Amino acid sequence: MGLFSFTQEIAMDLGTANTIIIQNGKIVVDEPSVVALDSRTEKLIAIGAEAQRMHGKTHPNLKTIRPLRDGVIADFYAAEQMIRGMIKKIGNNNQLFVPSLRIVVCIPSGSTEVELRAVRDSAEHAGGRDVYMIYEPMAAAIGIGLDVEAPEGNMIVDIGGGTTEIAVISLGGIVSNKSIRIAGDDLTQDILEYMGRQHNMKVGERTAEMIKINVGSASVTLEDPPEDYIVFGPNRMTALPMEVPVSYQEIAHCLDKSINKIEMAVLSALENTPPELYADIVRNGIYLAGGGALLKGLDKRLQEKINIPFHIAEDPLHSVAKGTGIALKNIGRYKFLIR
Repeated sequence: MGLFSFTQEIAMDLGTANTIIIQNGKIVVDEPSVVALDSRTEKLIAIGAEAQRMHGKTHPNLKTIRPLRDGVIADFYAAEQMIRGMIKKIGNNNQLFVPSLRIVVCIPSGSTEVELRAVRDSAEHAGGRDVYMIYEPMAAAIGIGLDVEAPEGNMIVDIGGGTTEIAVISLGGIVSNKSIRIAGDDLTQDILEYMGRQHNMKVGERTAEMIKINVGSASVTLEDPPEDYIVFGPNRMTALPMEVPVSYQEIAHCLDKSINKIEMAVLSALENTPPELYADIVRNGIYLAGGGALLKGLDKRLQEKINIPFHIAEDPLHSVAKGTGIALKNIGRYKFLIR
C-alpha cells in the first residue's frame, strides 16, 4: 500500500467469538470480538484480546460487551466501535490520504434483511466505502479450497461461536441451507451450568471456555484422550475454594444434547438436498469448519450417525476468513457477493 493508494481492501470475518481481518492475502488481525467501554461516557477503553482479559473482571465504571450474539449484531454502537478499532490495528496511519475502504464481510446464511443492513451500516460507519457481503458457508467452502462454481454438490458444516451454518453449495449458489443458533457459545453455557449442577461450583464464562478447549469432547470413547483438567472456583453454597478434576467423558455427556441438535440440523439439510447433489456429497464427504470443528471426536461421531465421511478443514478457525480474502481478490468474478 503505497503513499498514493486510494483504495484499501480488507476482508473481514466478523464472528461472535473472534474477528479476523485479511489484507493482501495475509491475516493482519485475529482478535476476540469483545469491546470494553466506560459505563459513564461510552468511550472505548479496549478491544480484542485486551478487552477479553477484562471480561468478567470489571468494576461498575467499566463494562465489557460482546457486540455480536448468535452471529448477528446485537449492540450496534459497540459493533461499530469494534470494527473501527480493528481496522485501525492494521496500522496504515502514515499516509497523507485516508484511503477509501473496500470491505468484504461474511454473514450467517440465515440472516434477515434487518441483520444484513445492521452489518452494512456498521461497516459503512466504520469507514467502508464499498461494502460487499458473502455468506459464511460459501466463504468457508472457498477457504477450504473447494470449487464453488463447479456443477457438483459440496456440503459445509461451519460451527462458529454463535451459529452453526450448514449449506449445500453448487454452481456458485447455496442450494439448501440450515442455520441454527446452537454453536460454541451454547457448548460453553452447557459446561457452565453443568459445573454448577454436578459439582456445586461457580465458574465464569472464560473458565467454561478453557474446560471446553482442554477436555471438550463429542464422544465418550476417544482414541487419544486428554488428561483431566483441574478447575478452581468457589463452592456455590459455602463460597469456600474448591479444586475439581474434570474428565472428557463427563463433558461429552454434558454436551450431548447440543451436539444432537447439530446432528439433526445436518440431517434436515440433507433431507432438502436434490438427489443428484446428494450423490456428490456422499462421494465427496462433508466438510467441517469453524472453531467447533476442533471439538475432539466430533467428526467420528457425526460420521457414525450419518454414514457419510466427515473431513475437518485444514485450518478450521480461519477457513471462513481465508475464503472471504479470496472472494475479495475476485470481486468481479464471484457473482454471489451481495453488494
